Amino acid sequence: MPRAGSPPGCRGTALLALVLALAGCRGGGQHYDYYGWQPESLPHGRFYGREPQCLDIPPDMQLCRDVGYKRMRLPNLLEHETMAEAKQQASSWVPLLAKQCHTDTQLFLCSLFAPVCLDRPVYPCRSLCEVVRDSCAPVMESYGFPWPEMLHCSKFPSDHELCIAVQFGNSKATPPPVSKICTQCEMEHKADGMMEQMCSSDFVVKMRIKEMTEENGERRLVAAQKKKVLKLGPLKRKDTKKMVLHMRNAGSCPCPQLDSLSGSFLVMGRKVGGRLLLLAVYPWQKHNKEMKFAVKFMFSYPCPLYHPLLYGAGQH
Repeated sequence: MPRAGSPPGCRGTALLALVLALAGCRGGGQHYDYYGWQPESLPHGRFYGREPQCLDIPPDMQLCRDVGYKRMRLPNLLEHETMAEAKQQASSWVPLLAKQCHTDTQLFLCSLFAPVCLDRPVYPCRSLCEVVRDSCAPVMESYGFPWPEMLHCSKFPSDHELCIAVQFGNSKATPPPVSKICTQCEMEHKADGMMEQMCSSDFVVKMRIKEMTEENGERRLVAAQKKKVLKLGPLKRKDTKKMVLHMRNAGSCPCPQLDSLSGSFLVMGRKVGGRLLLLAVYPWQKHNKEMKFAVKFMFSYPCPLYHPLLYGAGQH
């Protein structure tokens, strides 16, 4: 599979060339075992029990609507048989795309959620999966989510087989720049964005921070005794009495709102394996109308019905 080093502005052209290159392989089909490679987790021939369709990528499929090609194959390569299911599941990954953890994240995800429409399924190469995983898994871990089993890289074909290779990014994991703000410290400025974060959080608390320490690549925030729990979620009395919040992968990145620990903070987080993970932190601003609105109406906000992956999105 040819690799390209195109800049982001040329993605549409490069992907079109990729599609044409794949389509050009059809003439030699008698020499290629179209169905020889099947993901280990799927029953052999899973995608051929039902005739695949070629459909336009819908405008509201935000993850892939500008991926560089117009038509997708359904059922897709993650066993989603309806467009509604594919769109719902794809929406889970839009927040990760926004984190820009690797330049090929969209290419990798869309090759599965909205695979290019050819006469055979073409999977992402294992190397493409690995470079995206190595760059993006730390971001997901910051929010307490492991790299999902359905995207386990060993399931995908090696580079010498017909597959989609790294196109726009470096073939190595992309380390975040030292100056990049910690993911937990990227603030929303509108009430809707804050309420989406609240939807994705197990708990929401207004509190003061007694102390902050750094150890093993993470920050540890100890709450002062006086606090106001705005959303309790799965927290127990012992969790709120001596509250300690952990910021994963945040040992070296800046967090401007924690430069000074004076005043109160609005914090959101998840309880994972008995630990409280910090997902978002805001300086408490009593005159901030957006923050006041978000806190007042967070339980009235139409949260997604499925479990959130990152802010405002979900994953089964």
